[in-house]
Amino acid sequence: MPFVSIGGVTLHHRHIEAAGTSRPIIFINSLGTDFRIWDDVVAKLTGEMPMLVYDKRGHGLSDVGGGVRSIDDHVDDLLGLIDHFGFGKVVLYGLSVGGLIAQRLYTRHPKSVEALILSDTAHKIGTAESWNTRIATIERDGIEAIADGIMKVWFTPEFHAARAADLAGCRNMLTRQALPGYIGTCIAVRDADFTDSARRIAVPTICIVGDQDGSTPPELVRSLAGLIPGARFEVIRNAAHIPCIEQPEALVTLIRDFVASLPEGKPAHG
Repeated sequence: MPFVSIGGVTLHHRHIEAAGTSRPIIFINSLGTDFRIWDDVVAKLTGEMPMLVYDKRGHGLSDVGGGVRSIDDHVDDLLGLIDHFGFGKVVLYGLSVGGLIAQRLYTRHPKSVEALILSDTAHKIGTAESWNTRIATIERDGIEAIADGIMKVWFTPEFHAARAADLAGCRNMLTRQALPGYIGTCIAVRDADFTDSARRIAVPTICIVGDQDGSTPPELVRSLAGLIPGARFEVIRNAAHIPCIEQPEALVTLIRDFVASLPEGKPAHG
């Protein structure tokens, strides 16, 4: 079954195995989404590397459990998944808040991380004022009240014009998220500032961003790459905040290239 209990929190996941490879890659999705955002990427990489996708606490089909108070709540869940599947070192791909989760997991448990792919994210995202405004709006009027604005930063105008059905589906995914999980994760992002810890990341890292990302713009993601010693910085053209949906082929090319560049090591998949 695609469910597992981690510390009393039921998490929805999908584990894709691959023979003869040693680097599991775990995809950590963004705020207001579930693991279906990775479908096109996973389909293209199936058989090449072990992969794990999962719904964060309070998102998709996963429990909200005792709630979300900080990024550490999400990190606890992810460390539990890593232990459950018997992974050694993993490659973490974190999108948006997923990138904050990846950075924090590395800080707390660096021996578990072989490399980082930090996509459309930063060392600090937004301001306390911007997050408090969003939280107040959602508490008063629900996620529906912000949905159209979120779609504008998630996807380019071209996506809006050419892929109306996909846009509607993604909007449904956003508005159907559980309010406690969404609001709690907003609070976690508001309170996260990993500027100092980013400077101490000592594993291979690539920072990726869509050229039209309206949530974490290219210059913000470039600033994250500038903090991390030796980090690569790559821009995906014709994409906004969620390149895995908008430009999966370009993203997969970057993932393959980055993983292939990692030094050979002992098998990381138990």
